[in-house]
Amino acid sequence: MTGADEPATGPGTVKKDTAQYGMCALLAVVGGLVITDALRLRHIANSNDPIGPKPVPVVLGVLLLVVAVLYAVDVARGGSGEAEAGEDVDPTSPIDWRTVLLLIGSFVLNLALIEPLGWVFSGAILFWGSAFALGSRHHVRNLFIAGALSLTTFYAFAIGLGVNLPAGVLQGIL
Repeated sequence: MTGADEPATGPGTVKKDTAQYGMCALLAVVGGLVITDALRLRHIANSNDPIGPKPVPVVLGVLLLVVAVLYAVDVARGGSGEAEAGEDVDPTSPIDWRTVLLLIGSFVLNLALIEPLGWVFSGAILFWGSAFALGSRHHVRNLFIAGALSLTTFYAFAIGLGVNLPAGVLQGIL
C-alpha cells in the first residue's frame, strides 16, 4: 500500500484523541447536574446573606459547562494533554494488585469498624493499613503515627469544624 491508501502520519499531521470527548461530556453532565440541583435550592435570604445559597453552585455549574465546551473545541482542533514529565511512572508496567487490594481492605475495615470502635481506632487502622500497603515496614512507628493522626483528625473535626466523629468505645473519654 502506497500513496493515497496510506493514512497520513507525518510530522505535520495531528492524530485526534477522540476519547477526550468522553471527558468533555462528563464535565458537561456534571455541570448540568450542579445547575439543576442548585436551582432546586430554596431561596433563604437574611440580613447576613441577602443572595442565599444558589449563586455559587450555579456559577460553578456554568463554569463547568464553559470548560466542557472549551475542552471540546481544543480536542476538535487536535489539542491533547502532554505526558506528565515530573512523574516517574512507567505506563507499561502492570498494576500492583496487592497494593490496591490492601488499600481497599484498609478502607473497608475502616467502614466496618468506625461505628463499633469509633474513629480513633478505625482511623488508626486505616492510616496504619495504608502505610503498610504503600510499602512502609516500620510497623511500631507507623502505629504511633496512625494513632496520633486519628486523634488529631478526631479533634480537628470536633473542635475546628463542629463535626462529631463516632467515639465508639472511647465514648465519654474523649
